[in-house]
Amino acid sequence: MESELFQGGVLMHSYLRAVGFSKITKRSSIRQIITDVVENYDDKTIVKDHPEGVFAEFSKDYGCDCGITVCGQYDENNVFYPDYYFPFFRGTGITTQENVIIERHTEKESFAGACDDLRIGVTLIFYLQNAAEYMKEKYKSGMLPDGQPLTLSGRELTKNRNHLIAAARNGDEEAMESLTMEDMDTYSMISQRIVTDDILSIVDSYFMPYGIECDQYSVMGEIIDYMTFENIITGEKICQITIECNDMQFDVCINREDLLGELKIGRRFKGIIWLQGQLHY
Repeated sequence: MESELFQGGVLMHSYLRAVGFSKITKRSSIRQIITDVVENYDDKTIVKDHPEGVFAEFSKDYGCDCGITVCGQYDENNVFYPDYYFPFFRGTGITTQENVIIERHTEKESFAGACDDLRIGVTLIFYLQNAAEYMKEKYKSGMLPDGQPLTLSGRELTKNRNHLIAAARNGDEEAMESLTMEDMDTYSMISQRIVTDDILSIVDSYFMPYGIECDQYSVMGEIIDYMTFENIITGEKICQITIECNDMQFDVCINREDLLGELKIGRRFKGIIWLQGQLHY
């Protein structure tokens, strides 16, 4: 679908620097990037059955599996109006055995995914990358395509605890008692060691919600693998890091200038991330 591009008002995205656009400070620069994505896209998805017109999603890679996605709508004259954009990074995780539920954001035609992962102990919320593909499935079937499974194999010890948590949720009093005793033992151990030891020598990894943004998390985990590449436009170096955290493996994309210390397998990564996810239909 060829069309004229209309450029409306745009705002800076706080995670642009993560994909190598740290030097962009003016709206005119953002408009140039949006125009480049729409005119020279690598992926394009059209939703013709959208109730408010034709919805379109354009994505362009500016590095290894990372870039910019622009979403908007065509009017009756085939003019494309960008609604919003976001930097993306397509990693190899997170995966889960739990079902995923999708809900639309209030302010725009974008979506959040949520699932209860027993390894983390909290509801895992992420920003859905492929909104247009989700909408095509929704309008084609006439129902929300929720419950898409994302799988990850875990350690046996973790599986046993997950079974206890699942049983406790179903009202198993024996499982509740076992979990309570385990938590009390852990609390006692931490209380004794915290007097003399540094907290990071006690805690191997964590995955916790950060701030008031539902899809942002403070994480720490062991570095399993990493690679460095450059943004093809700016030349800024970007690091893709695979970490293991709470018995899950997932990838983190970060600007090299924002990384403190040297990358090395076996060391730990600690930082604040914006969690994104992609469902496959």
